[in-house]
Amino acid sequence: MQQFEIAFSGQIAPGAELSQVKAAIARLFKADEALLARLFSGQRMIIKQSVDAAAAAKYQSAFQRAGAVLEVRDLSAPIIEEIVPGLPAEEPAAEPQQGAEATTAMLQVTPRDEYMAAFKDVQAPDFGIAALGDDLQPQPVAAAAPDLDLSALSLAPAGSDLGQLAGAEAIAVPDITHLKLLDND
Repeated sequence: MQQFEIAFSGQIAPGAELSQVKAAIARLFKADEALLARLFSGQRMIIKQSVDAAAAAKYQSAFQRAGAVLEVRDLSAPIIEEIVPGLPAEEPAAEPQQGAEATTAMLQVTPRDEYMAAFKDVQAPDFGIAALGDDLQPQPVAAAAPDLDLSALSLAPAGSDLGQLAGAEAIAVPDITHLKLLDND
């Protein structure tokens, strides 16, 4: 059985007056001003989810009589988001001029529902995809060698003793076998 999602984003039919459409929707939903403001905010708002084809057709005809445009989406159909890139893929990005700041194109995403509408104004750079084989790392900047005074240091010739400390010499223990302890009683 097919399931449908019914959503409304505040669009009215061509030739309809907004005040009359709002009044008709208010009667249809018994809605107050706060709900009407949310319905006609321009953001997609889901009215009903997982309804059959007959109920979807009933909602659509009621909205058409009111002068509003209702969106009915088949839940079994794959979701396709509309993405509009900031720069066309064919045009290479212009090189920044000296003294001018580099600008990055921004990705513009059309929200598919009220949850994605929260991310409508997020500023996300459109980085794009590099071509196969492109070097993604910037070229490292050659750093200048530090100015150090190394004149007090020298190198020992190959095979020479580098001045390691010799192992500790054996300590000669004196012979005390001839000594005795006497009692003083």
